[in-house]
This record gives sequence, C-alpha cells and structure tokens, in this order.
Amino acid sequence: MINEQIRDKEIRLIDDNGEQLGIVSSRDAQKLADEKKLDLVKISPTATPPVCRIMDYGKYKFDQAKKEKEARKKQKTVDVKELRLSPGIDTHDVQVKVKKANEFLKDGDKVKVSIRFRGREIGHSKAGMVILENFANETAEFGVIEKEPKMEGRSLVMFLAPKN
Repeated sequence: MINEQIRDKEIRLIDDNGEQLGIVSSRDAQKLADEKKLDLVKISPTATPPVCRIMDYGKYKFDQAKKEKEARKKQKTVDVKELRLSPGIDTHDVQVKVKKANEFLKDGDKVKVSIRFRGREIGHSKAGMVILENFANETAEFGVIEKEPKMEGRSLVMFLAPKN
C-alpha cells in the first residue's frame, strides 16, 4: 500500500535516510512525505503498529525490475536434447550419435537417449541395454549418467547430465 491507501491511525515511520522517526499518525507521515515530494509506503503491514517508509516508490519499482532482469540474464536454462536409437543400430551410426551427444553435453545441456523397440524387437531389450551402456561409456568424458536405463513402455530411456 502506498500514500492514501494507508488507512491506519498510527504507524511506525522510517524516513528516506533510514532513520526511525517513531510512532506518528498516518496523516502527519503523509504530510512529511508530501513535503519531501516522496511516497509513503507500507513495508510491514502485520506489525503493530504497521511500519511505513518514506521513499521514491517509482524509483524503487524500477530498481526491482532492473535486478530481476539482471537475474534472468545470468540464469542458465538447461535444455534436454533427445537422441533416438534403434536396437539394430550400426557401430558407425552410434559413433555419430555419440559425437552429437558430446556436443550437447559440452554446451551444458542434458541428453535423453532412447531406444525405441518396434514389433518383435521388444524381446531383445537386453541388446538395447548393452547399446546404452556402451553409449554411456563413450560419453563418459563429458557426461555422467543422471538416470539409469529404464523401460518406459516400448522404449528404453537413459538420461545423461554434463560433468561440472
């Protein structure tokens, strides 16, 4: 709440320099704020009496928005890149996928490696486990297994996270 929105009879007032002025009526506090051409802002509404501060509210909001923008700028979003393999994949094809996974891990992204079983291939899920274990060994330089290989429906899925 700011300025005329504050309806309390008495408030604890802090001036624009951070000094406590004690308990005053809200009218007197509003007059002080108007004399300094600043706003009266309720900081702690649950305290008894409520704590209010004299400040430039527009500048305060601007600074808060600026801080949030800086925080968002420094924030790193981690994407999950997916690589799909098949149970009958050839060794060279695996090497191409490993190379791509290493690039993703270098960039700081997580990698989801999945093997999709079609038709009767589901009976050879152990072969898929071997492929994923070899895949993990090949990418061990840049990534670690975050989630062990696990069957999810007709797919065998493993997650790799970049090494720190």
